[in-house]
Amino acid sequence: MSLFKARDWWSTVLGEKEEFDQGCLCLADVDNSGSGQDKIIVGSFMGYLRIFDPHHVKTGDGTQAEDLLLEVHLRDPVLQVEVGKFVSGTEMLHLAVLHSRKLCVYSVSGTLGNVEHGNQYQLKLMYEHNLQRTAYNMTYGSFGGVKGRDLICIQSVDGMLMVFEQESYAFGRFLPGSLLPGPLAYSARTDSFITVSSCRQVESYKYHVLAFATDADKRQEAEQQKLGSGKRLVVDWTLNIGEQALDVCIVSFSQSASSVFVLGERNFFCLKDNGQIRFMKKLDCSPSCFLPYCSVSEGTINTLIGNHNHMLHIYQDVTLKWATQLPHVPVAVRVGCLHDLKGVIVTLSDDGHLQCSYLGTDPSLFQAPKVESRELNYDELDAEMKDLQKIIKDIKPRGVWPVTERDDLKVFAVVSPNFDAASQATDVEVGADLVPSITVKVTLQNQVVLSKVKLSVYVQPPLLLTCDQFFFEFTAPEMTSTATFSVYLKRSYTPSELEGNAVVSYLRPTDRNPDGIPRVIQCKFRLPLKLICLPGQPSKTASHKITIDTNKPPVSLLSLFPGFANQSDDDQVNVMGFRFLGGSRVTLLASKTSQRYRIQSEQFEDLWLITNELILQLQEYFEKQGIKDFACSFSGSLPLQEYFELIDHHFELRINGEKLEELLSERAVQFRAIQRRLLTRFKDKTPAPLQHLDTLLDGTYKQVIALADAVEENQDSLFQSFTRVQSATRLVVLLIGLWQKLSADQVALLEAAFLPLQEDMQELGWEETVDAAISHLLKTCLSKSSKEQALNLSSQLNMPKDTGRLKKHITLLCDRLAKGGRLCLSTDAAVPPTMVMPGGCAPIPESDLEERSERAVEQDSTALFSNRKHLTAETPVPVFLDWASSTTGSLSQCVALAQAWKIPRHPCVRSSLCGDRGVCLIIARVFFRVYILLLQQDSPLVVCISPEVSVTDTATIPGVVPKEVEPDFDPNWLQGLR
Repeated sequence: MSLFKARDWWSTVLGEKEEFDQGCLCLADVDNSGSGQDKIIVGSFMGYLRIFDPHHVKTGDGTQAEDLLLEVHLRDPVLQVEVGKFVSGTEMLHLAVLHSRKLCVYSVSGTLGNVEHGNQYQLKLMYEHNLQRTAYNMTYGSFGGVKGRDLICIQSVDGMLMVFEQESYAFGRFLPGSLLPGPLAYSARTDSFITVSSCRQVESYKYHVLAFATDADKRQEAEQQKLGSGKRLVVDWTLNIGEQALDVCIVSFSQSASSVFVLGERNFFCLKDNGQIRFMKKLDCSPSCFLPYCSVSEGTINTLIGNHNHMLHIYQDVTLKWATQLPHVPVAVRVGCLHDLKGVIVTLSDDGHLQCSYLGTDPSLFQAPKVESRELNYDELDAEMKDLQKIIKDIKPRGVWPVTERDDLKVFAVVSPNFDAASQATDVEVGADLVPSITVKVTLQNQVVLSKVKLSVYVQPPLLLTCDQFFFEFTAPEMTSTATFSVYLKRSYTPSELEGNAVVSYLRPTDRNPDGIPRVIQCKFRLPLKLICLPGQPSKTASHKITIDTNKPPVSLLSLFPGFANQSDDDQVNVMGFRFLGGSRVTLLASKTSQRYRIQSEQFEDLWLITNELILQLQEYFEKQGIKDFACSFSGSLPLQEYFELIDHHFELRINGEKLEELLSERAVQFRAIQRRLLTRFKDKTPAPLQHLDTLLDGTYKQVIALADAVEENQDSLFQSFTRVQSATRLVVLLIGLWQKLSADQVALLEAAFLPLQEDMQELGWEETVDAAISHLLKTCLSKSSKEQALNLSSQLNMPKDTGRLKKHITLLCDRLAKGGRLCLSTDAAVPPTMVMPGGCAPIPESDLEERSERAVEQDSTALFSNRKHLTAETPVPVFLDWASSTTGSLSQCVALAQAWKIPRHPCVRSSLCGDRGVCLIIARVFFRVYILLLQQDSPLVVCISPEVSVTDTATIPGVVPKEVEPDFDPNWLQGLR
């Protein structure tokens, strides 16, 4: 985008639905007025010839009638117009008009008017030549060094050059190997014609070679050349530019040497007279026309280049000096002198927009008035700020857009219960198994008129859709449209999720915005497990096992997974096997005596889908039974070691991908270098041995192909590994949620931290993204103190050197959750609030034991966390937990007692926690002081309280043995407990 627009000096629109091209515009003093003022000559494909003498008009005024000097309809299409000395016996300028089958030369003369209508102009035909071949373009000049007159050369569509010496036809020559005509120009300095052939070569032919070559009108050209009657047409020089040319222009000024300018499709070239490249410039936009003209700097040439982006660029050699914006795409550009205004740029578009413009800016005469200075009233500003903040606060809960009573669009997704009769799966890579497909129907019901409705459907790879985009138009309210598609498994590994998402984007017109306000609505659907899984043989042993606990009696697996097992006699199937289409197997066992379910498999990531499906089916089963207090839990060890192995494998594939890409880049550079050396050898006029460069080129080519195949294979392996990491991550998040009994919002927060990416890229990978998210959680809601909330995260994510830091942070996150950390988005909740207990008690500051334990955890990042009671694997020892009290004397007695018995001191958890989850249990009504002795692991919990507290306060807690003691109790009482 240019900072400046072309300043409009004069403009008009020519005719209606007329077409123009680059040869239809010419600037010259065609009426021979002698004033040096140019006139604008324009011809159109409709056969109209117009001559303008524009006058400057003010902005907003239209074109004046007297600007059009002459308008004639010539009936035949005008291909090109040129002005030169085309009539013998005079050196006055005449107008040459090229038609498809005719060349006409006219004289333009003016007669002074005696009335107010002004001067009158006439067009008089001097002579014409009827052409035997269809013309394409023409050029003119003093061919052969003649003086005082110009000759015309016409190029036909079949590649023949026809030379006319004014009123007479001279000769015609076929260009060798011509297939399609190209641009044509004449160089007076070398007396040669320059053109660009269909072979994408710039070719130069000397005029005297053309003149003495065999006559093209005689059909026996080949025989005559063999007999020696005539000379063979030989090209002077050629240059391969590798692209088609739009135009050729010869420039020769006093301060610079003669140059040949060629405008290509992507570059423009400046050549010397002998065909050597002086310079070239690669263009950023597709060009439409160009014009080299004189430069004020010695030895340089300015070039105007118009492009299809409505821009006009001005280059000084290869340096961009100016860029200006045009209101149209120019197909022809000229520079002339109009009414003593030199350097006017005249542009013509293909639809007839003719404009005269100049560069630069118009000075602005506007002066801003002085602003009266006044003192600021800060009290009024504060009051206004408070009012605005109150308005913003009131708007935030309601939202910016008013909520309508009815929905604009309703979306429903229905998954067919049965497979398709004829599977829609094509080009699958699963193996010998027959891959089924299932139909999903998405229904859209609109309430109001909607436009540009687009439905996009997404499923997790390697699941594939037969069609993933649909378009609708709801031109009336209460319309219903349906989109139907099929889903099937494409590859031989399992997806990370069976849930699909249908997203609908549309525009809802309003009174203020008739075009419509963009809105988005989505609908999720769940695919059945049988789409990717078949009944399989249960396995007794497996490498990976997890156990899910429930609070309800076990349910028959046949009721949960109908179709995956045969009906048994007792209708109590407690073992079931699953076989994925990719080949891996998973076994599900239900305990007959306890309320547990075990899932086991040889692949850790395969446990996710069966575990998630089991929990969903259990919840649905008990909801149908009317049981609302069903809950699942996990009490085993978190499988972090297996999870970290998958992360390491994924990261190793990323490292291999970087190495392979570096090797491929090195081999590509080597391949291009060998090509350049070979090209230099082949161009050398003196033959030289290749010195095995061809062998080296072939070997390098094979290496490039092998490395490219290796990169593709590694990318495919990386994609599969990322899917497995996603499955394992979802399983770990699920187990953490069951382990800590997290709410749905907290589980969603964990998923957002562990699964931030839908696609894994080399530039932004899963490891660095997850590490940044977990580090943010550790420094905010899971921080130990307010000091950790000073975030110092890097603003740029880079690929780490290894996964040690990520695994350490994941382990530390599990440790913080095990110690009562709470996941939330608000940073205010990061620091635990001070609890005011009845009786004036407050929690004591945490000791340094937690910091020591965390340092130990960081040193061993592979430590597994299962439950608070499983954090320590040592022999159970009593731990003394104390609350701060208003009576420090009794507190000091207990501290002395703990030291005498060598009981380590441990901080209390500042919340009421259930017995099977907590490191300690603090459930007691406190009036003055409470002393708690806790035996870890499976030892009973002993609570020592003051006489003011009722024993029944702790009698209902499982595993708690209450005991009343006096405030100054006998220390020997502890001996019996040990």
